[in-house]
Amino acid sequence: MNQKFVLKYITSKTFAKKSKNGLGEIEHFLDFAMKEGIYPDFHFIDEGATEPEVVIEGKKMLMFASNNYLGLAKNRNVIQAAEEALKKHGLGPCGSRMLAGNLKMHRDLEDMVAKLVEKEDVIIYATGYMANSGGIPALVDPMMASAPFKEGSSAIFSDKLNHATIIDGSRLSHAEKIIFEHKNCSDLEDKLKKSKHKNKMIVTDGVFSMDGDVAPLPQIAEIAKKYGAFVMVDDAHATGVLGSKGGGTAEHFNITKDIDLIMGTFNKGLGGMGGFIAGPKKVVDYLRVASRSYIFSLALPAVITAGVMAAIKEANNHPEYRKRVLANGKYLSEGLKNLGFEVFGENTPINPVFIGEEVKGIDFARKLAEDGIFAPCVRWPAVEEGKARIRLVVTASHEKKHLDKLISSFNKIGKELRII
Repeated sequence: MNQKFVLKYITSKTFAKKSKNGLGEIEHFLDFAMKEGIYPDFHFIDEGATEPEVVIEGKKMLMFASNNYLGLAKNRNVIQAAEEALKKHGLGPCGSRMLAGNLKMHRDLEDMVAKLVEKEDVIIYATGYMANSGGIPALVDPMMASAPFKEGSSAIFSDKLNHATIIDGSRLSHAEKIIFEHKNCSDLEDKLKKSKHKNKMIVTDGVFSMDGDVAPLPQIAEIAKKYGAFVMVDDAHATGVLGSKGGGTAEHFNITKDIDLIMGTFNKGLGGMGGFIAGPKKVVDYLRVASRSYIFSLALPAVITAGVMAAIKEANNHPEYRKRVLANGKYLSEGLKNLGFEVFGENTPINPVFIGEEVKGIDFARKLAEDGIFAPCVRWPAVEEGKARIRLVVTASHEKKHLDKLISSFNKIGKELRII
């Protein structure tokens, strides 16, 4: 939490108000956050949420915030597969994978994903959040008594800018949390040198969601071998997108065999929902009985499972989708840089445009909305204070006319707000 904001709150009249209980305190805090402009805007999408052209609260707009990277969410074959599964299995599984919810198609999907990311086996979760929140603790904490290792004998080495799901999964564990500077392999090695822990886990995003840059996996893998650590990469934003076959960041660097575990999601490049962890078969089998978010949650619905399987087939059959989304990202990034904007990212679908001041970022996003473009401002506390940005996301479905309209709007608003 930002110290300036907290200090301002506890010295305010709002903080001084008396409450009957903790819920009243929450209401007072929320009132203050809204007054200070910290609370985000929530807009309701009427139709076409995953498409380039959408309708938001009755207004036609261009969407540059959807993670439907390959444009598969409304693909005809994907929808058909989902409809057939819906008719056959109904709306939900009504049970966990340990009980009535374990469908043959779940195993089929796991086999498909294992082949995609070139690992022995895969465990699928209902969401990517559940994969990290349940998978990470299971990999570093004892399952029972002091087996397979003692509580406190593990350490998690985590990149400073890792996604919130990694942070939450780490917090749920009893392992020591050791943060290394963003993409700084020297800092990572220095911290590993000092570690006396028996079980050392290095976890990093493959593609960082707020910056669009890519982790230095080859160097991380080399350091892990040197110090007896294992590596897990969160490929939520790379699955289906990076690599010659869409296998993700490890395939992109041609080092899949050197990465122990690959976590990924189905709700971005593959247009569905759900998450997975891929790795050695015995490790995956262990997660099935040690990962609490897998054991005590409903299985992935059949309608989603079938749709994701169809999406993987479509992605395999149409490599041009990957080429198109990356080409769109490059075109947009170069266009904005030529105008004078500072654009983050490393040839991924994520192109964050640096604005700086939170108030100016919010104003920029609202002016974009007035101009028919949906691209919210990402600001503190999602990123560091003073580093607000407009996080632009492109898909394979975006056409040149969509990108040109966006670039034109940025040119107009950037000059108006004296950013360029």
